[in-house]
Amino acid sequence: MNPGLLYAALAYMAWGMFPIYFKQLIEVNALEVVMHRMVWSFVFLMGVLVVLKRWAWLREVARQPRVLLAFGLSALLLSANWSVYVWAVQNAHVVDASLGYFILPLVNVAMGFAFLHERPRPAQWLAVAIAASGVLWLTVQAGRLPWVALVLACTFGTYGLLRKVAKLGALEGLTLETLLLLPMAVGLLGWWTWHGQGALVQGNPVTLGWLLLGGPLTAIPLLLFAAGARRIPLATMGLLQYISPSLQMLVGVWLYGEPFEPSRAIGFYLIWAALLIYSSESLWIMRMRLSKQ
Repeated sequence: MNPGLLYAALAYMAWGMFPIYFKQLIEVNALEVVMHRMVWSFVFLMGVLVVLKRWAWLREVARQPRVLLAFGLSALLLSANWSVYVWAVQNAHVVDASLGYFILPLVNVAMGFAFLHERPRPAQWLAVAIAASGVLWLTVQAGRLPWVALVLACTFGTYGLLRKVAKLGALEGLTLETLLLLPMAVGLLGWWTWHGQGALVQGNPVTLGWLLLGGPLTAIPLLLFAAGARRIPLATMGLLQYISPSLQMLVGVWLYGEPFEPSRAIGFYLIWAALLIYSSESLWIMRMRLSKQ
């Protein structure tokens, strides 16, 4: 078996099980969880860079203000995505969060058209239209927009767009993003601690241990993903990415008992149908191109 399949599958499985981790921190404010995640991710990533001796990129980036600005923006988008996701898990919206990552590939198609002048194929447009009808159905059924799903999909889609044109790899990019956010994270954690608030003062050793674990739990799946992406075709990665939201939805419904009524399921069926069209067409195009080589 191509080891890239294993690496990528493990990454998506880890992301799919993230709700279980964040449920352990349900007594910690979502914003504080994200601040800890930034700090301990940076510490862990710096340790990885020390072991790998990969420092040259830091000097180059320090001389490029536009790169720093781009990664500053991507860091803010990432922090917003993390904050909404943690809040969703802590407030029994795991299924809504999974919906955001189901529609993410189709949001990427729309963003590619809007910002990169890509020309989606007719089947891709059909998939986007069917997914949009699913979102509309969920809006009408619930009486409000599925804002958790839309914010997660749009923030991570925009983040992915910025990273697509960035010059740094996955490890270096996340290290720079956490470095740029580090002053804010340390400042907020210090402020809460100074005023006798937050997990550093009020938390028990178990809670503090879970917070520290956020560093490797953030970085390791990313490294597995990067290793997998280098070894298998993009279309295969596109299919494997559905592991993550599928696991999230199963965890939300079966483990935490979130509602999934038949009327709500119709919206998900429409989105899954759109993903089936999108994935099947992508595989067919890939095979056609390979047959011509």
